[in-house]
Amino acid sequence: MGLYSIGVDLGGTNLRIAAYSPEDGLKDVIQLSTRRPDGRDAVIVDLCGAVESLWLRFGGIERCMGIGVATPGPMELPEGRLLNPPNLPGWENFQLKQELERRLKSLVIVENDANVAALAECLLGRGREFHVDSLCMLTLGTGVGSGIVLHGQIWHGMNGMAGESGHISVDPSGPLCACGTRGCLELSASATGLVRMVRERVSLNPDCALGDLFGTNRGFTASDLFDLAKRGDCDSIEIFEILGQALGRGLSGLVNSLNLPLYVIGGGVASAWEMFAPRMLDALGQGSSLYRLTDPRRSQEQRIAKAETHVVSAKLGSNSGILGACLLPFKVEVPVRMVPEVVVK
Repeated sequence: MGLYSIGVDLGGTNLRIAAYSPEDGLKDVIQLSTRRPDGRDAVIVDLCGAVESLWLRFGGIERCMGIGVATPGPMELPEGRLLNPPNLPGWENFQLKQELERRLKSLVIVENDANVAALAECLLGRGREFHVDSLCMLTLGTGVGSGIVLHGQIWHGMNGMAGESGHISVDPSGPLCACGTRGCLELSASATGLVRMVRERVSLNPDCALGDLFGTNRGFTASDLFDLAKRGDCDSIEIFEILGQALGRGLSGLVNSLNLPLYVIGGGVASAWEMFAPRMLDALGQGSSLYRLTDPRRSQEQRIAKAETHVVSAKLGSNSGILGACLLPFKVEVPVRMVPEVVVK
């Protein structure tokens, strides 16, 4: 019998459940809306029902290795207990792993969504491309999540909370973050942060191009802002430069402390890479002597060290979460270097 796994990407808006095998990649994907207004139990019922439907489809011909679940944090690991996830109100102190194993009678591995995205990028995405097994990934979405993979294994810290890089302070005199710290990276480098900066500028100058965009499209995205910046709008360009500056400062601390070969930037905001990456890399070079010694843009004589520190955009896009969740059951049974060659369709 062949081997497959089931992965679950549990988000505040969407719920994705997939069957996966190393030979075929994603075999089938079920996408549902996360029924948050109907309560936690309704979401769990939907999740379990989708898992069972995949079992019925593939269980007769292949053996399921288990179920990997990616979910917003913070949480305690390996217990899989959600603490107070802001994107899942009402799930505070919920024993997610325990409840799913009780209902499904199967091995369930619960992991932070940013961690599994980093794992997927390491094993299937940029990590494979650069032939490395260690990286740090930042996901620029509603907030800024991050995951660290060392030698092919997720780094959890003492209780599963390692990698809260979105709450590195990059501006001590900046605005107060919900976490209680001033000037967190998340405030300038997330989609929410972009909206905040747009509102501030519109309040000062309602007649600017941003005012026209914000006035007609209250649900505008980083992509909308990106389009405006590409058309030469000075305010939009400056906002992305502020974002790049903040990212460069945050990365400076990560590069200096972790000394990893690869840093990956993903999430919806990363689609505007060309607008913020130059400022980000300049700020990183200013803030990290280690990066200056290993900057791949410099000649060998300029950077002195033989090693290179690469900062790149993510490769897997929106599939990183579901792919990472699918990989978790395989990693429980076999070391990373024994994971068979994988195929992404």
